[in-house]
Amino acid sequence: MIEIIETRDIATCRTLRRIVFIEEQGVSEADEVDDKDDEAIHLLAMQNGQPVGTARLLVQCGTGKVGRVCVLSAARGTGLGAALIRAAVDRLRMVPGVEKVKLGAQTHALGFYERLGFAAIGEEFDDAGIPHRDMVLML
Repeated sequence: MIEIIETRDIATCRTLRRIVFIEEQGVSEADEVDDKDDEAIHLLAMQNGQPVGTARLLVQCGTGKVGRVCVLSAARGTGLGAALIRAAVDRLRMVPGVEKVKLGAQTHALGFYERLGFAAIGEEFDDAGIPHRDMVLML
């Protein structure tokens, strides 16, 4: 059973991000850890009671930003990632004044986000050594 909750358990979210971004993808700790966790909304995906994914939501000037999205390798391909993004968009819809959702997608995941209604904008850019493109979804 998959459950997605809003959480203040930032330590668990950081542990998941460490496994996926730092250990699997080779992102440096300096690039992964920043000072925005305290101001963010954190979503935690649970599968059979175990944390398996997370996303971080920030709001600025009418834009909701979805970031630090990760799913443990054992839970990939189960639909959990799509459920996590849908939950993030639904949560941002509840924030007064938010008119669009933006994210920086790793280029290999562009199709995944396009299937969820996002459109790529701008040029490809490097983020922590990984090619990305910005994507946006109007609410």
